[in-house]
Amino acid sequence: MKTMIRLFLLTILSGLISCNDSSTTQQRTPETQSATQGGQENVNDTISQKNVVKVALGSKDHTTMVAAIKQADLVTSLSNAGPFTVFAPTNAAFDALPKGTVENLMKPEEKEDLQNILQYHVLLSAMKAESFQDGQTLGMVNGDNVTVSVKDGKVTLNNSAHILASIPASNGIVHVIDSVLLPPVKK
Repeated sequence: MKTMIRLFLLTILSGLISCNDSSTTQQRTPETQSATQGGQENVNDTISQKNVVKVALGSKDHTTMVAAIKQADLVTSLSNAGPFTVFAPTNAAFDALPKGTVENLMKPEEKEDLQNILQYHVLLSAMKAESFQDGQTLGMVNGDNVTVSVKDGKVTLNNSAHILASIPASNGIVHVIDSVLLPPVKK
């Protein structure tokens, strides 16, 4: 019996040593090398369904939002597994803000405010438009709430932003909205 235990331990030990042998290093292709040099956002995958960030990147109507996500350093967070519901204002929605608002928020010293606003557009679950209920309160990533109104099948957020379209993503869903959601002012 002792001999069998020793033989078993010797087998395990030799297996561990061979796994750590530096002569068996794995070759890395440029794709795997770039993926290991960054987060999930650096994975080069043209076959799978796009994540919420790549959905936005592929839209000519969301260039302002994409620039803001990059400026706020939220690309990696939103590229992770999720699930996320992202309410994505169009460029026209950002243009409707008071003149200079977007430019001011894109300054490095305004990064926290930009992050707060963008996180007010993200819910930590994947909710289809038909799942929203009239009077429902959504707890957003920034800690504030958004109120949902549903009338004749149309979804409105905070009595101002309407869902125009919904795009499924690998890590959630993107709802295109026609207004920027502004979090309540902290007192």
